[in-house]
Amino acid sequence: MDELVLPLNFKGREMDLPLKIYPYGYTYRVEVMVDEVMVIFEPDEEGSYRAIGVPGQVEPGLLGAIADLLEKLR
Repeated sequence: MDELVLPLNFKGREMDLPLKIYPYGYTYRVEVMVDEVMVIFEPDEEGSYRAIGVPGQVEPGLLGAIADLLEKLR
């Protein structure tokens, strides 16, 4: 599994978020390290990304920005 970098500008803050993509059943998951917290994203039935099992210390707006960027990069 290769590690990639997801460049994101969120509220004027430039971030390079480490990212890993791996198969999961018939689909795949994307692991993104956000402020030392691992967040897992997966595509839903409509193809949009959703964060699963997210700890409370990650800002919800940031999760939405990451999901939007992942959708644009697909």
